Amino acid sequence: MCTKVPWQGRQTPRSGRVEANSYNAAMALPPEVCIRGDGIVGRSLALLLGAARVRVALVAAPPTDAARRDVRAYALNIASHQLLDSLRAWPDATHATAVREMCVFGDEGGRVHFSAPRQQVEALAWIVDVPALEQRLADALRFQPQVEIVAAPVAAPLTVVCEGRASSTREALGVQYEVTPYPQHAIAARFRADKPHDEVARQWFNERGEVLALLPLGGPGGHEVALVWSVDQLRAPQLLALDDATFAASVREGAHDALGALTPTSARAAWPLQRAAADRWIGQFADGKAWALAGDAAHTVHPLAGQGLNLGLADAAALAGVLKEREHWRSVGDTRLLRRYERARRADAATMSLATDGLQQLFAHSAEPLPRLRNWGMRGFDHAGPLKHWVARQAMGLR
Repeated sequence: MCTKVPWQGRQTPRSGRVEANSYNAAMALPPEVCIRGDGIVGRSLALLLGAARVRVALVAAPPTDAARRDVRAYALNIASHQLLDSLRAWPDATHATAVREMCVFGDEGGRVHFSAPRQQVEALAWIVDVPALEQRLADALRFQPQVEIVAAPVAAPLTVVCEGRASSTREALGVQYEVTPYPQHAIAARFRADKPHDEVARQWFNERGEVLALLPLGGPGGHEVALVWSVDQLRAPQLLALDDATFAASVREGAHDALGALTPTSARAAWPLQRAAADRWIGQFADGKAWALAGDAAHTVHPLAGQGLNLGLADAAALAGVLKEREHWRSVGDTRLLRRYERARRADAATMSLATDGLQQLFAHSAEPLPRLRNWGMRGFDHAGPLKHWVARQAMGLR
């Protein structure tokens, strides 16, 4: 039997972050897994392992200035919803808005429409507020005695690196992280629209290769939307420099006035876009203890399909499943065991990366006859029943 490890961290109510005390080995058995990175993937993995009675040390990041509200919103699929709901970390309806329909528009009349009723599901996805999700995960950690919140990495048979795409641990391990930068930046912001969003996610590709998405927030009948706009890296500073009214007018134009006038309700955030993959997902430290990568530390994809966090949560579920189902005589740090995780997830991540990259490249060029061909392809795909259904099921995380 594993001795329960008392949870020593303290939640900060406003930010959803957790504060750490130093790990006190005298108070409990040592951890079996140390997770470096307490973002959404790291916290979810800690909760999954804790539920499987694996002792976990979760390394909390140093406190940061949280005065500026996080304007990011994630599109989470059915598989992610089920995982987070099983952890009792799913946000309430005002912070997790169901997507009943999705409309994707090309630059010359192409259109693809997805509907939850046609797919026989409750929702195609949910648009989730990042701070609300982080808060629910922090709350759940308070009641998981197998998880210890620590201020610095501690020795364990297995270390899981969930530090994001700029992981310093991955770099120190000598893992090659092959990065292909896109000539684009993502701009995120929040707006209140004149018209209700009707639980529809809308996305437009334009002739410049840009992708503008307005995602529903605030629950059924809401008017709040989250903007994710992938724009040329040279154009991004110009858009960020605009005053609120002019920027809102630019978004309204890019969205073809679908929701009427837009009133900004947040500051804007921006970051460079990239496609990246680690050449190794598992390995050993010099002392023979094992490590594994998960989430953005292992892979990043273009955000146009909204699959980044879904991939990371699928990593967490797969790794937790492998460790839970291991033979009783295997340590959690057995590299032959960890290769099962690597094989299970590496192919899926690579497939999604290729798919999103292909879509981005398809709309990155405006020379004829490409615009006509891609919009013809969109119209054909919209009527390709079995293929369209299969693609939708894959995006929803249903195999």
